[in-house]
This record gives sequence, C-alpha cells and structure tokens, in this order.
Amino acid sequence: MATFVSYQSSRIVELMDAREDQRDAEWLKDALQQAVMLELSTLPPYLCALWSIEDQESDVARAISRVVFDEMSHLGLAGNLLTTIGGMPRLADARTAPKYPGRLPGGVRPDLNVFLSGLTKESLELFSRIEEPDDPVTVESSGHTSIGAFYSAIGEAFRQHPELITGTQQIRRLMSHHGEGNDVLEITSLADAEKAIGIIKEQGEGTAASPENPHPGEQGELAHFYVFRELFHGRRLVRTSENPDRWEFAGDAIAMPSALSMGKVPAGGWEAGGLPAPDEETRQLLVEVNLQYSAMLRFLEQAWQATATAMMQSRLAAAVTRMRMLVEPSQLLMQRALPDGSGKTYGPEFRYVEP
Repeated sequence: MATFVSYQSSRIVELMDAREDQRDAEWLKDALQQAVMLELSTLPPYLCALWSIEDQESDVARAISRVVFDEMSHLGLAGNLLTTIGGMPRLADARTAPKYPGRLPGGVRPDLNVFLSGLTKESLELFSRIEEPDDPVTVESSGHTSIGAFYSAIGEAFRQHPELITGTQQIRRLMSHHGEGNDVLEITSLADAEKAIGIIKEQGEGTAASPENPHPGEQGELAHFYVFRELFHGRRLVRTSENPDRWEFAGDAIAMPSALSMGKVPAGGWEAGGLPAPDEETRQLLVEVNLQYSAMLRFLEQAWQATATAMMQSRLAAAVTRMRMLVEPSQLLMQRALPDGSGKTYGPEFRYVEP
C-alpha cells in the first residue's frame, strides 16, 4: 500500500530523489496522490483573485477563469491517473487538504508562501512562480525544479510500468467548451496517460518552443505561466525576434481591473489572526464557504469511490454544484471590511471541516 503522507511534507522532493529502478507501483501511487493535492492547492488562491474582480466579464477575469477551468480538469485527470493504477485520491481529510498560508504540497518550490487574497501584483507574482517552467521562453526564471518536471517523472514511470494501467474507477466529464484539452476522460492505456500528463504540463508551462497553450480555449491562448506574467507586467507577450525566437512583454497594455481589496487570510482563518471577532453575519458566511468547500471535496472523493456509473456521475455533479455555491458567499465576504481599519476586506478561508 502507498504511504499516506500529509499535505505539509517534503514527499515530492523525496520521490524525485528516488532512483528510476525504485519508481514502482507504490512510488507512482504516492506521486499521483501528491499530484492530486498539488492541483487542488492552486484552485483557492486563483479563485480568490478571480472572484475579487469587480467586472467578471473583463479580459483579465476571463483569462483567470480559463486558467481555473484548466486546473479543475487537471485535478480530474490526476485523480484518474491515480485510480487507473489502483490508488484512490484522498481529498476530504484535514491532513491532505491545502493549508493557507503555507507551502505547496510535497516541498515543491519551497521558497513560495501560498496565500489567499484578492487580485494584486503580489498575487500575480505568486501565481507565476507556481506555474513557472524550468526553461521559460522569456528570460525570467527562479531556478527551482518545476511542477512540470515532477509530471515528467510520473510520465516516465508510466512508460516503465504500462501494465499497471487498468482503466478502473474513472470519472468522465466533458469540458471541451472551456478548451480542447479540458475534457476529463478515462485513462485506459499508456497513450491516454501520456496525453493527460502532456495536457497538464503544457497548459501550465507551454512548450520549450512556444509560450502558447497547445490545448487552448481560444486562438492564441497562452500557457498559465505566461498569462500571469502578462497580467503582472501589464503588457502582452510578443515575439520580438526570430532565429532564435525572443519573447518579451512589450505588446499592448493590459489594464489592471478594479478589484475588491480582500486581505490575506491568516493562518487558521480570520478569527485566529488576532483580529476582533467578526459579526455574526460575517461568521455565518465564513462557515458557509468552509462547509460547501468541504462538501465539495467529499463528493469528489465519493465520485472516484463509486462502483456504479450513475452514482459516480451523481457525486461528481454534486461536487460541481457545491463549487458553484461558493461564489456568492465568497464575494459577499469580499464586500465586508476587516475590523482593523486597514481598508482590506474579508474573503473565503477554504478551510476543510469535518461533517
């Protein structure tokens, strides 16, 4: 049985240090549980930034929304990669659920402190570093091993052990209206596994030759790293020379949209952050978001656990419904001022709570 490892660990670093001949079925199960946790960990910070934007039809909101849908499909694909080899995603557990502020799971990019806040230059810098490839086509790089490198190791392990793929416990959700790579499909062969891993890597990082997303929702859509760098710089990324290609943020200006000034959620939530206690209505909104978020994680787990297709689809639909139910209370929280005179507002905590 694969080792159970909590969210706050260095397990990915340890897995990457393992020799190739040690990367067996148990290694792959451990790695894919970490991948599931990694994909989930990006959603709350991206959603807080998205929901803080006042004009949800703005180009910036639409760009971040496309990234969010990509990440949702990545979570589904990572879960299917795990279940096809006999594993089972662990999501609805205080030990595996994301902790904010804090590091990414598994010790990936240990220099990053991932926080929840509204859309700011600081949050865009954070998002860029989460998605950063090992060799970006722009000159910017922080030099740490990327999430993409971790997925490359997972892909190689599948190629070494294709016999592990069984096609069992696979969820299916068609999402190609959000982008051609966004369908969550069954993993029943090595080709399926390689395709899923390629989508996850390339939507986040692009390719070695181009910053564009090879699986776009619309023509010319960039990979996530470059989307966030464009927004950070406030300029479109353009090719400024060829042979060799050179890309720079020197195109048309991108205006930073007006956003609600959600503050950074402190460790343990707002009430643990040394602020005066929120009023009862604010507290109820915080509780509602945490309950719906936790229910969403439980329904996702149950979808993969279901043995009947109808039950699987029912649990998955329930998870999607809970996700949608997070939007209104989260945005209401962002309209409620913190009681410290900072000018910042509350926002969702995304804390897992037991039923």
